[in-house]
Amino acid sequence: MEAHFEIGESTYLISDDKKLIDLESVHRFLSNDSYWCLGIPLETVAKSIENSLCIAVYQNKSLVGFSRIVSDYSTFAYLCDVFVLQEYRGKGISKSMIKFIMQHPYLQDLRRWMLMTKDAHLLYKQFGWNELSNPEKAMEISKLNIYL
Repeated sequence: MEAHFEIGESTYLISDDKKLIDLESVHRFLSNDSYWCLGIPLETVAKSIENSLCIAVYQNKSLVGFSRIVSDYSTFAYLCDVFVLQEYRGKGISKSMIKFIMQHPYLQDLRRWMLMTKDAHLLYKQFGWNELSNPEKAMEISKLNIYL
């Protein structure tokens, strides 16, 4: 699935075609610039892309945004590794990407979506996301800084 959208004078392509993904660009951002997986190995990023639904945004065939959805496509989806490169932020690209994800045909009628974010709550709230309704039911195993 893919679509084109315009922001100002610029045209972007948004796509779930993994063949278009620039693995090195995704790895560079995640391993160097993200707060959630600094130092992640290239092989781990490649495996995560292989086993996920990935949505990426391109301008002139260059990757400018990326996200990954882990799902059974029936009941649950976990949205992760969402980013827009620094020089493209503030233009509405993340909104276009989240809208595309929420409308993706593989991800309709799910019982639960989850994500973790430190600073993008206002973005996700525009698309119906909320804090956990029953946080006392949630549990995790968290291995912080596993890649460092």
